[in-house]
Amino acid sequence: MSSTRVLVLNSGSSSVKYQLLDMRDSSRLAVGLVERIGERTSRLRHTPLLAGGEPREVTEPIADHGAALKAVAGELSRDGLGLDSPELAAIGHRVVHGGKHFTRPTVVDDAVLAEIERLIPVAPLHNPASLTGIRTAQRLRPDLPQVAVFDTAFHTSMPESAARYALDVEIADEHRIRRYGFHGTSHAYVSRATAKLLGKDPSEVNVIVLHLGNGASASAVRGGSCVDTSMGLTPLEGLVMGTRSGDVDPAVIFHLSRVGGMSMDEIDRLLNTRSGLVGLCGDNDMREIRRRIDEGDERARLAFDIYIHRLRKYIGAYYAVLGKVDAIAFTAGVGENAAPVREAAVAGLEGLGLAVDGELNAVRSDRPRFISPEDARVAVAVVPTDEELEIATQTYALVGAGHEPSPAPSNDLT
Repeated sequence: MSSTRVLVLNSGSSSVKYQLLDMRDSSRLAVGLVERIGERTSRLRHTPLLAGGEPREVTEPIADHGAALKAVAGELSRDGLGLDSPELAAIGHRVVHGGKHFTRPTVVDDAVLAEIERLIPVAPLHNPASLTGIRTAQRLRPDLPQVAVFDTAFHTSMPESAARYALDVEIADEHRIRRYGFHGTSHAYVSRATAKLLGKDPSEVNVIVLHLGNGASASAVRGGSCVDTSMGLTPLEGLVMGTRSGDVDPAVIFHLSRVGGMSMDEIDRLLNTRSGLVGLCGDNDMREIRRRIDEGDERARLAFDIYIHRLRKYIGAYYAVLGKVDAIAFTAGVGENAAPVREAAVAGLEGLGLAVDGELNAVRSDRPRFISPEDARVAVAVVPTDEELEIATQTYALVGAGHEPSPAPSNDLT
C-alpha cells in the first residue's frame, strides 16, 4: 500500500504525546508532547526529525483535547507532514484498559467506543482520555482508520489460574474483578526484542521482563505469550513503584478506614500517589535515591532495599512459574539506566543461573545488550523499550493487511 505513515497518539487526562512514524523503515518523522491541557500555561513541544528540523515550543492556552490535536496537526503541517497527507495510513491510539474482550489491536467503530466507555469504572483515570483522543481524531480525519492498541491485550493470554483472584466467583464476575495487567505494549516489544538478541524465535524462549519506570511491572513470558504479570485489576498491584505501594495486605485498607478514620478517596490517594519510593523516603527519582545512599542516608537505603526485595521476590516467583528461563530483560527508565538496581536485583541468585558482569553492567547505551557473563546459564539483558513503535507496528500490520469489522462485544465484557 502506498500510505506508510502512522501517527501514534497517547492521550492522558491533561496531555497528548504523539509520534509520526514511517513504517517502511520504522523511522520517526516527528515527536511531540502537549501538556497542561485546559490550563492557561499549556505547552506544546514539537520536534521534527527530518534533516534540518529544529525543535519548537508553543506556550499558550489550549482549552481541550480537540484544540490540542488541532495544534499538533498545525505543527505537523509546518513540516509538510500534515494529517491531510495521503501518506498517512492510520492513527494508532494507546488505550490503557481493554478488559477481556480486546485481545489484539482493533479498528475503532461505534461498538469499540462503547466498550472502551463501558470499561471506565475499572480505568477511571485513563479510558476517558483515550476516548477523547479517538473521537477528536475521528473528527479531524473521519476517512482514516483509527486503531486502538490496548495495554492489557498482551496479558489476555494468562491462564485463569493466574488471572483470577480467589474471590467469590459471582461477585468477581459481576464487577469485572480479575487481573488484567498493564504496560502490555512494552512487555510485548521487549520480550520479542530479547528473543532476537538471543538469536531465537520468540516461540522458543522464556523471558522475565522487568519494566521499571515510575510505574513498574514484571511479566513471565513463555514462548511469546504472557502467562503472568504483576499488575492486576489496576496498575497498583505488584512491584514497589515511584509513588504506588504495589502489593499490600488488603486489610491495610480496612485498618486505615476503621482505625485511621481515612475516607476511601484518601486511602486511594495514599496508595497511588504517596506510597512507593516517595512514601518511603520522599523521593521517587532513583538517581536521587542513589545519591542519598552514597551520602549515608538511611531512609534512602531502606527504600532501595525494599524496592529490591520486592523485585527479587517477583524474579523468583516468575522463575518458578516458567520452570525454565532463558533471559531476564530490564527495561524502561530505571531498568535501562540504573546499573545498581540491575546488580542488586540478581545478586545472590547465582544458584538460579543469574549473574551480572560489573563492567558490562556499567556501560551506558541505548542499544539492546547483555550484561551477564558470557558463560551465564540465564542471560541478563538491558533492552530499551519502544511502546510507540510497538503501537505503530501493530496498527500498520492491521491496516496494511486490511481489516475486518471488530467482533460484536459479548455479554461478558470484562
